[in-house]
Amino acid sequence: MSTDKPVTEEMSPADDSDESKTAGAETKAASDAQAQGGAGQAEVAELSQALSEAQAKAAENWDHALRARAELENVQRRSQRELENAHKFALEKFALELLPVKDSLEMGLAAAQDTEAENLREGVELTLKMLTTAMEKFGIQQIDPAGQVFNPDLHHAVAAQESSQAEPDTVLSVMQKGYQLNDRLLRPALVVVAKPPAEEVPKVDEKA
Repeated sequence: MSTDKPVTEEMSPADDSDESKTAGAETKAASDAQAQGGAGQAEVAELSQALSEAQAKAAENWDHALRARAELENVQRRSQRELENAHKFALEKFALELLPVKDSLEMGLAAAQDTEAENLREGVELTLKMLTTAMEKFGIQQIDPAGQVFNPDLHHAVAAQESSQAEPDTVLSVMQKGYQLNDRLLRPALVVVAKPPAEEVPKVDEKA
């Protein structure tokens, strides 16, 4: 009777070498893949950071551009306003020189009331009318506030007078007319304003 002995396959050194090579190749491939993945992530991070920096720089440049544009518009508006004022108020000195002339004509007209000076009065009146028209043509407006409420922006009070007929701070009389050039004050009107009358102190009967 024969006894079967198990056959044991023995691996040759060549087989061990092949398996080692295969395992090494797989490990290297995995390592290379991991390295490539890490490199890709680093590249994405760098690109993301570069994009963020570029966006921040673009926003900063846009802000600078808006500020520069606003400043330019402000300069243009200011220059336009200054140019308009230069045109409007170029006659200011000339207007100031005219005012005393008109004052003298008005005083002469007020003084020439008698019949002998009627011709002179008519001539002065005509001259005054022509001068007034010329002044109005160039934007010179007269301030004659008799009967109006005192306005410190346009009037200068030279005296206060008690009055029971007029409200307090009402202009009773105009000592000298004021003038404006295109709504800019050239000279305030010199006025007398009303103030409340003083209360009468009752007399004391000394015999009582």
